[in-house]
Amino acid sequence: MQPSQMSDSYSSVNRRPMDIEDYFDIVRRHKAWILGPAFAALVVSTVVACLWPDTYVSTAIIRVVPPQVPESFVPSNINSQMSQRINSMYQTISSRGNLTNIINLYDLYRRDRARRPMEDVVEQMRRDIKVGSVVPLSQGEKEISAFQIAFSYENRIVAQKVTADLVSRFMTENTRERTQQSVLTTQFLRDQLENAKKELDTIEEKLTSFRTSANGRLPDQVQQNAQQMNMLEQRIGNLNGQLGRISTDKMLLEADLRSLKIQRSSMTPTPENSIRKQKNDRLVQIDREIMQIEAVLANLRQHYKDTYPDVRRVQAQLNTAQKMREKIMSDEESADTEPVVAARRQDPLFEREGRQLDAAIERIEAQLKTKDNEAKAYANEITNTEKAIRLVQNRIESTPVSEQQYGDIIRDREVAKLKYDDLNKKRAQSQIAEDLERRQQGETLEVLDPASLPQSPTQPKRGMIIGAGTAIGVIIGLFLAGAREAKDTSLKNLKDVRAYTQLTILGSVPLLENDLVVRRRKRLSWLAWSTACLVGIVIMTGSAFYYYATKV
Repeated sequence: MQPSQMSDSYSSVNRRPMDIEDYFDIVRRHKAWILGPAFAALVVSTVVACLWPDTYVSTAIIRVVPPQVPESFVPSNINSQMSQRINSMYQTISSRGNLTNIINLYDLYRRDRARRPMEDVVEQMRRDIKVGSVVPLSQGEKEISAFQIAFSYENRIVAQKVTADLVSRFMTENTRERTQQSVLTTQFLRDQLENAKKELDTIEEKLTSFRTSANGRLPDQVQQNAQQMNMLEQRIGNLNGQLGRISTDKMLLEADLRSLKIQRSSMTPTPENSIRKQKNDRLVQIDREIMQIEAVLANLRQHYKDTYPDVRRVQAQLNTAQKMREKIMSDEESADTEPVVAARRQDPLFEREGRQLDAAIERIEAQLKTKDNEAKAYANEITNTEKAIRLVQNRIESTPVSEQQYGDIIRDREVAKLKYDDLNKKRAQSQIAEDLERRQQGETLEVLDPASLPQSPTQPKRGMIIGAGTAIGVIIGLFLAGAREAKDTSLKNLKDVRAYTQLTILGSVPLLENDLVVRRRKRLSWLAWSTACLVGIVIMTGSAFYYYATKV
C-alpha cells in the first residue's frame, strides 16, 4: 500500500477517543507552541502593568453639623435636603471655570494637556472626582450624617492637595449657598411685604374716603344713629316741656299783670270802685280758668297732634274763656270816666300805691319779655332739632344702600391685613434665619476625616494584569497546539497503529536520526529560547526599573 493511500484511508477513519496519556503526549510534542505565547503574554502583560501609571485615591469625610439653634425656635430658610444641596454644590464646583483653575493651580494632567483640548481634560477630572451621598455614621453612641469626597490621580501628594482643596470649596460653597438662599428668601419676603403694605394702604385710603363720603350712613353707625335719634326725640320732648312751662309762666305773669293793671286803675274810693272790684274779681277768676285750660292744652300737645279730639275740645274751651275775658275787659274800659281818674290822681296814698303798682307792672312786663325770648330760643332749638332728626332719619334710611359696598371694602381690608401680618411674621422669621446663617450657626459642614495621603495605588492591579495576561497566553498556546494537532494526521504511537490498522503489533523499531543533526537542532532550539527569554527578561526588568524610577 502506498503512503498516500494509507494517509487517505487514515483521514477517512474516525479518530479514536483520547485519554490522559494522549493529552500529555500532545503537550510534550507542542510544548514550544504553548510556552512561547505564554511567555510572550507574560512579557507583554508585565510591560503593560509597569508602564500603566499608578492611580492614587485620596479621600476625605465631611460631617453634616445640624443647626446650633433648634428649628422649632428659628425655622430655616433652606428647604432642600443636604443630598440635593451636595449635588448643586458639585455642579458649581465641577464647572469648567473652577476645574480649569484647579488644573492650572496644581499643574494636573500635564501630558494630557499637551495633546488634548482643555474640555477633554476637564471631563477627565470630572470622572476622577467622586462625591458620595449622605449616609449615617456611628461616632461612639451618637449617629451623625456624613459624605465622602475622593479624587484619583497618579501623584499621591497632589491627589491629597486637590482633595483638601475640594473639601474647602465644598464648605465655602455650602456657606455661600445657604447664605445666598437665605438672603434671597428674606428679600423676596420683603418685596412681598412692601406690595402687601401698598395694597393695604390703598384699601385703607379707599375705606377712609368711603367713610368720609358716607359718614353717618355706615352700617356700624346704625346703633349710633338710633341712639342719636332717641336723644333728639327726648330733646324735642324736653324742649316742648320747657315751652309749656314758659307758656304757663307767661299766663301766670299775664294774669298778675292784668291784676296789677286792674288794681292800678281801681285805686280811688268812689262808688264805681265797688263795681270795678266785682269786675276785677270776675276777671281774675276768668284768667285763672284760662291758665288752667292752657296748661292742660300744653300737656296734651306734648303727646298728641292738634287734630286729636281732646286737643280740639280743650282748644274750644280756651277760645270761649278768652272771649269772655275780652268782654269783661271791654266793659271795664267803658266804665272808666275822666272825673274818676282825676279824683284818683289827687289822693297822696293813691300816688304812692300807683308808683308801686307801676314798678311791679314794669317788672312783670320785663319778665314777660324775657319769657318771650326764651320761648323764641326754644322754638329755634326745636326747629334745629327737627332738622337734625330728619337728617338722622335720612341716614338710617340710606344705610342699606352702602352696606354691601362697605362690607366688600371691610372684607378686602381684613384679607389684606391678614396677608400683611402673615408676610410680616414670615419676613421677621426669615431675617432671624438669615442672621443665623451669617453667624454660621445653621446647618454647616465640618471636616470629620481630612484628605488622606494614599500609600499604595488603587490602580492598576499589576498582579491581576500579569496573571490574566499569562493565562491568556497559555490559552492561546493551547489553542495553537490543538490546531497543530488537529492538522497532523500521522500515527504517533502504537495505540494509533492498533486503532487504525486493526493489526497485531509484534514489535516496534525506534526512529534513528543523525546525532549531528539532532544536536544541531537542540542547539538552535536552546539558542532561540535563551535569546527570547533573555530579551523578555530584559524588557520586563527595564519596565520594572522604569516603574520604580518614576514612582513617587
